[in-house]
Amino acid sequence: MLLRPLEPEQYTSVLYTDRIDEFGVAPSIGTVGDSYDNAMAESVMGIYKTELHRNPAALAANGGPWKGLDDLEIATCAWVSWFNDERLHSELGDLTPAEAEDDYRQRSQPAVA
Repeated sequence: MLLRPLEPEQYTSVLYTDRIDEFGVAPSIGTVGDSYDNAMAESVMGIYKTELHRNPAALAANGGPWKGLDDLEIATCAWVSWFNDERLHSELGDLTPAEAEDDYRQRSQPAVA
């Protein structure tokens, strides 16, 4: 029996699953080595497509329409940075994801004697 080689994405999936566990997200589906639920990722991809690609005003504000893959990759990196470090999220108490994660880490640290 031939087994396919281990792909780099499988490592990402394991790390992603570990991160989901760390935040206490309840699993809905999954097997060993993959994330529990793609809904979270699919939701973010929907936001990305709307805010960076399908919305004409957002497209123009972000340098689109793209002339090639390199332009789209650069715009994607900028959008991810903005989404994590600048965009305020009402579900996070009007914090950015980075601020909410920092706050969570600080609250999760055991008190130093």
